[in-house]
Amino acid sequence: MNHEQDVSKERIAAELDHGRRRSNGLTLDVLDEEELLAQHSPLMSPLVWDLAHIGNYEEQWLLRAAAGREALRPDIDHLYDAFENPRAERIGLPLMRPREARDYNDRVRREVLDALDTVDLTVPAQRGPDEPPSLLAAGRVYHLVIQHEHQHDETMLATHQLRRGAPVLLEELADVTALRPPADPEVLVPAGPFTMGADDDPWAYDNERSAHTVDLPAYLIDTAPVTNAAYRAFMDDGGYRTRRWWSREGWEWKEGRGAFAPAFWEREGQGWSRRRFGRREVVPPDEPVQHVNFHEAQAYAKWAGKRLPTEAEWEKAARFDPATGRSRRYPWGDDEPTARHANLGQHRLGPSPAGHHPDGASPLGVQQLIGDVWEWTSTTFDGYPGFRAFPYRDYSEVFFGSGYKVLRGGSWATHPTAVRSTFRNWDLPIRRQIFSGFRCARHPEPA
Repeated sequence: MNHEQDVSKERIAAELDHGRRRSNGLTLDVLDEEELLAQHSPLMSPLVWDLAHIGNYEEQWLLRAAAGREALRPDIDHLYDAFENPRAERIGLPLMRPREARDYNDRVRREVLDALDTVDLTVPAQRGPDEPPSLLAAGRVYHLVIQHEHQHDETMLATHQLRRGAPVLLEELADVTALRPPADPEVLVPAGPFTMGADDDPWAYDNERSAHTVDLPAYLIDTAPVTNAAYRAFMDDGGYRTRRWWSREGWEWKEGRGAFAPAFWEREGQGWSRRRFGRREVVPPDEPVQHVNFHEAQAYAKWAGKRLPTEAEWEKAARFDPATGRSRRYPWGDDEPTARHANLGQHRLGPSPAGHHPDGASPLGVQQLIGDVWEWTSTTFDGYPGFRAFPYRDYSEVFFGSGYKVLRGGSWATHPTAVRSTFRNWDLPIRRQIFSGFRCARHPEPA
């Protein structure tokens, strides 16, 4: 076994362990059996479903598909199939109880680590143009499973936010970073082509592929996400009462829901408070607004005389280096994120104030593109040119053309392994329980 493969396997084992510690820390370590079995919102699964689903997914891909081992629990596959069982119906399934789920997950993990010693990660990515890509090449299937667990951890954090009851999540002290707000509220992204998407990144999902050239006209984009203070100005100006700012679908959603502010906000005299993981607090004016859906973001942008960026505009602002003409993996370069670059990985239970993490700025000076809040774009989720489902259709392809909107950049709850400048998230435009915000863009004024 070569040194590079040894290092890769050590990283895989460490990341698998980190993900499991995080999953248990959101479930078994903080909630009793009754809370884990409960459905805290029809929008979300019982937390114990997510926990066992993580283990079942790992068994299917890392033991059966990658290592060729016999199934441990084929009898539960149908219970933890996300497409066979809508979230609102999972409460009625004969789910594993927490202790059984923990024991099952532990057994799967022991066998996965045993098998990891023998698999060959140096196989070619693809043996021929008509051959399917290799699951094992550069550890791709392991990266898939690592990211999958962290994505469910973020989903479980959304369930915690919807949960009623005493706080159970402890907030770590955030690393001290510089506060250097951008000098200008927006920046001009020059016209021209850039490379969008990924080819050689072994962590990239199928929907990030293939890399392709996109030529965009010049546009202006906000240098920071829209803050609570800025969003409150929209509210104070009658934003939720003024029909002309809203699309037809957005107004119908707002009227039907009776929405008057971001989710979890409440009026407190002349100000606003919010509920955050069981705690009531004053809404901090300088944080990026979160828990707004696509319709709310779109209405704000129109009120501000702007619009939401397209997905391609967001990615060019995040990746393109005009000095070299190349696209970076992250706004700051190709090095993986640290606390200097971005607020990621649940180090604090919310966004950092606008202007934090200036070391994470893009070459054009756009800040906080990675971490803090997922950012809505105006683009409907679909495949790139040359898209090829891998390793299964149900990850991406089944959502194409179904009205899902693309979100970019990750949030404070997103683990660093599960986000990069090419990463594509998507959700229905009515969703607000996710940790979503936005920034605006606009066309330049005519000369």
